[in-house]
Amino acid sequence: MKQTIKDLLQIPIQNQEVSVKGWVRNERDSGEVAFIVMNDGSTPKTLQIVVDFNKIPREQVAPIKVGACLHVKGKLVASAGKGQDREVLAESIEIYGLANPNEYPFQPKKHSLEFVRENAHLRSRTATFGAVFRIRHTLAYAIHKYFNDNGFYYVHSPIITASDAEGAGEMFQVTTLPLQNIPKNEQGEVDFKQDFFGRSTNLTVSGQLEAELMALGLGKVYTFGPTFRAENSNTTRHLAEFWMIEPEMAFYELQDNMDLAEDFVKYVIGYALEHCAEDLDILEKRLLDEEKSKKQEERSPMPLLEKLKFVTQNPFERLTYTEAIEILLASPYHKKKKFQFEVKWGIDLQSEHERYLVEKHFQKPVILTNYPKEIKAFYMKQNEDGKTVRAMDVLFPGIGEIIGGSQREENYEKLKNRMEELGISTQELWWYLDTRKFGTAPHSGFGLGFERLVQFVTGMGNIRDVIPFPRYPKGAEF
Repeated sequence: MKQTIKDLLQIPIQNQEVSVKGWVRNERDSGEVAFIVMNDGSTPKTLQIVVDFNKIPREQVAPIKVGACLHVKGKLVASAGKGQDREVLAESIEIYGLANPNEYPFQPKKHSLEFVRENAHLRSRTATFGAVFRIRHTLAYAIHKYFNDNGFYYVHSPIITASDAEGAGEMFQVTTLPLQNIPKNEQGEVDFKQDFFGRSTNLTVSGQLEAELMALGLGKVYTFGPTFRAENSNTTRHLAEFWMIEPEMAFYELQDNMDLAEDFVKYVIGYALEHCAEDLDILEKRLLDEEKSKKQEERSPMPLLEKLKFVTQNPFERLTYTEAIEILLASPYHKKKKFQFEVKWGIDLQSEHERYLVEKHFQKPVILTNYPKEIKAFYMKQNEDGKTVRAMDVLFPGIGEIIGGSQREENYEKLKNRMEELGISTQELWWYLDTRKFGTAPHSGFGLGFERLVQFVTGMGNIRDVIPFPRYPKGAEF
């Protein structure tokens, strides 16, 4: 195995021969020696290389600037300098690739996140984004580990589908028809019979419906894959391509679903706290520095690490949507007209309402249940009151809703009637209804947008900063 900088920072210092490869973060010539600071992506920390010009000629080192890629062989020794306990005394340097300082964008100075975003193809070399993407990896691993350790099966739902799941948004159409000469049928409509699949198809907005099919045979399953929304949303919380985690469980009712969601999210955040301490420390310092320029009311309610521990260490408060509305109506914020959006029974709660419940009223994460059926999807189990469904949303500090789920309607007639009420084709979703005809069973599930989770854990303010190559309206570079 190759030696990484992470390895070299952990082993005992014994003046041993080592080999290190990576990219230059900083460099300076102090006369008789040069100091080169390198990072290879294995850790947020850097390793200092000391180059003695009596061993390696200055002219060989002179072209090495920030961004260059090197292979250095030398001795790992204790450092007398400040900021590190070890360094490498270089014995040989091989230059893999140079970087013109007039062109390489990430020189050692402060850059705006917008500038870094414009150079997304290189941003993984920066300290901030190296930390973000290592944490993203760790969270993904923790998700798979959690479900595997709890008896779930990982299923791959289709990326190309003929259904829109729940009318969740505009869809990207998939076609092989020639756009310059689209075939039409006798009615003058697009003749999808000549298309590759013989019908209209799109990129998926959710793997939930297919996951339900698998759960009603395998018991407990989860999907973790890309989903797509063709919405013209240029916000800090929306992407056109993002990843979703969607577990579905047979024989789980609403209470079981809430228990799983709370346990799951506490586990993955706790896993990141345990395994990404150095990266989280970098991001917390970045966030504190960024917030110095904000007004007091715009700042995060608590520092990053405190916020993450707050979620893992507090039991989630559970209450109904109706109880939440009563709390909001009785709140000082409502009485003093501080809420921007109206509060009344039947509304789809806004982020400001959700954050009030979490940050001001309960001061802990919240799970809301039993929402009005008119603002929720067709597949949610209807309560006996005829007005609400067994939905649940998990609310977090700083963002509001992070998880949405429900107990699914297992009764064939009720599901079919609800679909007809909403104008959803029962013929198109015949396969979904079949699971309610043949051995139906109580079942539940939820969805968590992976980027929203990464955004919460890293403290990044823009969702485009937590996915390597963001896709958004008019944005499909790299």
